[in-house]
Parts: sequence; C-alpha cells; structure tokens
Amino acid sequence: MTERIDSALGERTDAELLAAHAAGEPNAFATLIYRHHEHLWLTARRTSYTPEDASDALQEALLSAHRTAGSFRADAAVRSWLHKIVVNACLDRIRRNKVRPSVPLSENESHEPASPRDRISETETTILVRQALMTLPPDQRAAVVIVDMEGYSVADAAVLLGVPTGTVKSRCARGRLKLSTQLAYLKDAGNRI
Repeated sequence: MTERIDSALGERTDAELLAAHAAGEPNAFATLIYRHHEHLWLTARRTSYTPEDASDALQEALLSAHRTAGSFRADAAVRSWLHKIVVNACLDRIRRNKVRPSVPLSENESHEPASPRDRISETETTILVRQALMTLPPDQRAAVVIVDMEGYSVADAAVLLGVPTGTVKSRCARGRLKLSTQLAYLKDAGNRI
C-alpha cells in the first residue's frame, strides 16, 4: 500500500503536493523535496561560503518551507518559492556569521577534461572563480548566481530575491564588474572564464 501511495504522490504537481502537505498528508512534503533537492542544494552551495554553511542553510530553509507551506500563494511556481526560501536562508546565515572563512579546495567535478594538465588547469580556474565570487557582497553574489550561473531571467530573479528588476540588473552589473576586474589575469593567460 505504501508503494501505491508513494506512486500516487509522485504523479501530483508541486502545488498539489504542497497543498496536500498543508492539509496534513504524510510524505507529500518529502516527495516534493525529493523532486527539487538537487537544485536547492546547488543554489545553497553557490550562495554560501562553505559546504557546511550551505547544508545548514538548506536545512533551515526546508524547515521554514515545511512550517509555512500553508501560507503559499499560488502566484508563483512552488520551485521558485522554495528557491527564494533557500536563497534567503543563505543570506541570513551570511549576515549572522559576518565572517568570511576560507574557501575549501575544489570538489569533484562531474565531467572529466581530456588530459590531466587540462583537469588541473580547470580545477585551479574553478577555485579562483569561486574565491572571487565569495568576495562579492551577498546581495550581488545572489543576483549573479541566480542570473548568470542558474540561468534565470532578470524578472524571475527579481521575484526570487524580492527586489525590483532594476535592483537585480544593478547588482549583477556591479558584481560582474568586480569579478571581471579580479579575474582579468585569467583571461590574459588564455583561459575561458
């Protein structure tokens, strides 16, 4: 019977699952989070300084979403609502910490470059770009991550961040300028950044 319930839950839309959770249906929230966990984790990881902070912020965000599911208004997609909660949890954690810890070395990347030399170069570039990204103020970093790394439109990013589109544009522009200044030496060395 559990398999049939889980199968039935898996066929529901995100909004239906969230409504079912708010109505007290067991496993509805877990099914919803299972669908979006990878995206939410990547969002938290890109917005936070360390994997540990990302993990903590994601946990806080999921608890918040679990508690406030009944207040969800269907004027946005559930995935966007969850994304916004995760970004806000990351930014709250950054504000609370006010300390910029060192950035850990690269995690294993999913695609393999052609040669070990290319792999080392790509890993070094990834580390340098991540370090530069972490020097941006949290609001600029969030805008750059959402628009440039995750591919959201400026309008969608504005909804996710809860700010006007002009604010997203200016944060992205300032962030990109700082990144291009900090990473100019990589471009001069023939790297693609």
